[in-house]
Amino acid sequence: MTDEPPAYVLDTGPLSHFAKAQWLGVLKTVLKEHRVCIPDIVREEVRQGIPHHPHLRSVLDETPWIEVVPLDTEAQLSAFSHYAKRLVGPDGRNAGECGVLALAETTPGAIAVIDDRVATEAIRGRPVVVRRTLGLLCEAIRAGLLTVPLVSALADDLLESRYRIPFGTGGFAAWAEAQGLL
Repeated sequence: MTDEPPAYVLDTGPLSHFAKAQWLGVLKTVLKEHRVCIPDIVREEVRQGIPHHPHLRSVLDETPWIEVVPLDTEAQLSAFSHYAKRLVGPDGRNAGECGVLALAETTPGAIAVIDDRVATEAIRGRPVVVRRTLGLLCEAIRAGLLTVPLVSALADDLLESRYRIPFGTGGFAAWAEAQGLL
C-alpha cells in the first residue's frame, strides 16, 4: 500500500465538455493533489477533433497539469486489446475509452474518469476503478473544494454543451441529494 494519492486517467468526453463550457480549471482544482494523465490515444482524439471543435485546443494548450502517457508496454497493449475487442466498432469509436481503461488498469492505484455506460460495463472482472464525473464533483463538494451552487452552474453549462447527465437544467442539487452524494 502506498501513501501517494491515486492517479486519475481522464477520458476525452469529460475533457471536451469541460473545455467547451470553459470549466477546465475546475478539474485542475479538484485533482490538484493527484497525478492526472491521459493516454496518447486520447490526446490524438482531442487533436483530431480541433478542426471541428476549436474549444479542444484549450485541452492541449492550457493543461500542463495533465501528463500524456504513451501506451507502449506489453501490459498496456494487452489491456487495450482486451477493451478494444469489446468496445471498438468498425468506425473506431471508443478507442479513447479503451486507452483510458488500459492505462488505469496498468497504473497502480489509478482511477479512470469515464462517463460512458458501455465502457464502464466493459470493466467487469477487470482490476479497474472507474469514477464518473458527477461523482468526482460531489466528492469535491464534500471535501470543501467546490460549492453546490458552483457545481450546479457547471452542470447547467455541461448540459448546454450537450453532455449527457441524468437531470435537467437546475437539477444538480436535487439529483445529488437523491443519490446520497452530498
